[in-house]
Amino acid sequence: MQAQNPSSSGTKATTPARHLVATAIIGAAVIAYLVHKTPEARTRLESLSQMASTLGDLSETDVAVISQLLATPATLGASRHDQ
Repeated sequence: MQAQNPSSSGTKATTPARHLVATAIIGAAVIAYLVHKTPEARTRLESLSQMASTLGDLSETDVAVISQLLATPATLGASRHDQ
């Protein structure tokens, strides 16, 4: 009797590219920072974006957008409509 091996020609699960995972994590940190405007959220966004940038997982445009966001002082409770 011979053991049956599953065929490798079927669809395999794929893992997302590392830069896509980095973009998703950074995106979540951006949203948290924009919503909560806490020093902790800012620190998390800064550290995650620095790490992703160092690893080469963020484009120059991504880095510029995050830098611009962090350059704007976050005021707790201020609405974008008030500006």
